[in-house]
Amino acid sequence: MRTLCAGTLIGEFFVIGFAGLVAMQMTALPAATIWTVSGIAMLLTILLCGMLTRPGGVQLGWVLQFALIASGFVVPTMFFLGVVFAALWWASVHFGRKIDEAKARWAAQAEASGEPA
Repeated sequence: MRTLCAGTLIGEFFVIGFAGLVAMQMTALPAATIWTVSGIAMLLTILLCGMLTRPGGVQLGWVLQFALIASGFVVPTMFFLGVVFAALWWASVHFGRKIDEAKARWAAQAEASGEPA
C-alpha cells in the first residue's frame, strides 16, 4: 500500500506546485499567501509519504484529498484534479491493501512449505 499511496502523493506534490503558479495569475491573493498555503500542502505530501504505515497516516491523506478538492474555489480546475487524485488515493489504499494481503499470504505459504521467501 505504501508504494502506491506514496506515488499518488508525489504526483500531488507537483500538481499543488503548478496550481500555486496558476493561482498567482488567476487571483488577487498575495503571492506570499498562495505560496505559504501551497508550500504547507506540498510539505504535507512529502511528510505523509513517511507516515503512511503509522496510525492516522491514511486518514491524513484523506484530509489532504478534501483540501485539494476545496482548492478548486481558488483555481477552478482543481475541482476536477482534486476528484481525480481522490479517486487515485482510494485506488491506492484499496488495491495496496489487497496487494499487502496477498504478499502476506504468499509469505505464509512459502514459510509453511519450507521454501525461502
